[in-house]
Amino acid sequence: MSNEPTADDVEVTDVDALAETPHAEVFETRDPRTVRLGLDAGESVPAHQHPDSMVVIYVLSGALELGLGDETYDLDAGDAVRFDGAQDVSPRAVEDAEALVVFAPKLR
Repeated sequence: MSNEPTADDVEVTDVDALAETPHAEVFETRDPRTVRLGLDAGESVPAHQHPDSMVVIYVLSGALELGLGDETYDLDAGDAVRFDGAQDVSPRAVEDAEALVVFAPKLR
């Protein structure tokens, strides 16, 4: 039995086609879980955690203010941030924004 990747391990998605869904799953397979997040200017996601994940957010367009624990980070299109999901996270759109969010399982 081989651990070599096969064509079945490849999944391609048109992220732009997901624009009508604010929190769209990008891939059918959820390992790692990847979500397209769309927020209108002024819209925010309440503080929450992803304790079993390391999280990567890549801003595709617009601008986000990202609350992480007691800190706030300003993110613009092209910015990427990585953090431990065991802290409170709350993104807020400074202007209409789209981002890809990847939830990678923590290695134990």
